Amino acid sequence: MFNTLKKKRTRVLITIASGIALMSSGRAETGRDANLEEAQGIIEAFASGLKAELQAALNAGGPTNAIRVCKERAPAIAADYSARTGWDVGRTSLRLRNPAANAPDAWEKQVLLKFEERKSGGEDVETMAFAEVTQADGEKRFRYMQAIPTGALCLVCHGEALVPAVGTALDKAYPKDQARGFSLGDIRGAFTLSKPL
Repeated sequence: MFNTLKKKRTRVLITIASGIALMSSGRAETGRDANLEEAQGIIEAFASGLKAELQAALNAGGPTNAIRVCKERAPAIAADYSARTGWDVGRTSLRLRNPAANAPDAWEKQVLLKFEERKSGGEDVETMAFAEVTQADGEKRFRYMQAIPTGALCLVCHGEALVPAVGTALDKAYPKDQARGFSLGDIRGAFTLSKPL
């Protein structure tokens, strides 16, 4: 899931009120590259920290232990990064495991749907991202999303054929779970970051 985030910088399309600027190799032609690079760095650190905790939980107690860590620690890690960086940091998806905590807002849902279109068009999920300066209620925000590809580690709890104990643990932890049935390479969801400008 998180292995390829450090391998290559994403290619990002940034929409700014006056037009569109194409990003390549993390360098913007619009002067917004500092926000972009900061967002990408936060995602790399967040993904690495989460992956390390999930892997440790799997090694210590198997998939059911990882479910507990994902439910309790993932939101805490995101909150920690939000507090330390000044960005709103989180994850979301079109197929939610915890709708109360991770439901996409209208902007995020639009981006997630566009990611699915881009994947259908043959774009690599591992480099898929989108950034935009938005304005709502008189506040400008820099918003950034980066797709989370479904990797082998994800399939343990998000795949099509779950071990019965995992299915039971998920049913108990997440009664409204919709985040099953993924295949390798699917868009599992996205990291989502924003901050006021």
